Amino acid sequence: MTGRPTSAGWTFLTNHARVLVQIARDPGIRVRDIAERCLLTERAVQRIIADLEEAGYLTHERRGRANHYHVIAAKQLRHPADAGPTLAELLAVLR
Repeated sequence: MTGRPTSAGWTFLTNHARVLVQIARDPGIRVRDIAERCLLTERAVQRIIADLEEAGYLTHERRGRANHYHVIAAKQLRHPADAGPTLAELLAVLR
């Protein structure tokens, strides 16, 4: 088994959620490692990280040659149907 989805159907988690979970698990993770774990390209991961930062769910700081990420755990989920739980509550379930 390759670890890749067996069909082109739907999944429970979006790529944004997968990337965010990886960052929450390891704030110093490299884009390359996120891409490998999420079965995405590095470019796709970079776009997702930019989306998450633009939406206020994530920030990063440069530490030497690497990025260190900070998840904004108190942030509310953005879809109206998901109103109520915070990002921390969602991540607690997904970790």
